[in-house]
Amino acid sequence: MKTIAALQAAVTAAPFDGEPSDAELDAIDRELPVILADVDLLDAQIMTIDRTPTELDQRRIRRARRRVLAARRDLANTATAGEVA
Repeated sequence: MKTIAALQAAVTAAPFDGEPSDAELDAIDRELPVILADVDLLDAQIMTIDRTPTELDQRRIRRARRRVLAARRDLANTATAGEVA
């Protein structure tokens, strides 16, 4: 019978240092507008969880949704432009 300890070296061949790579940091920087827009949308939605949304709340949520869509569109367009170039 094989033991798990004998296979451990193959499973953890490269130690993880806990820090993101430069490529991962660049990806986060590119996606930051989408992340911030999603946070704004969640904030607007959370404010109305325990009550009926007022007209102002509904406008705030609509604006936040539009910002999310615009940020996602811009990210998709930059990704597509990078593939074409």
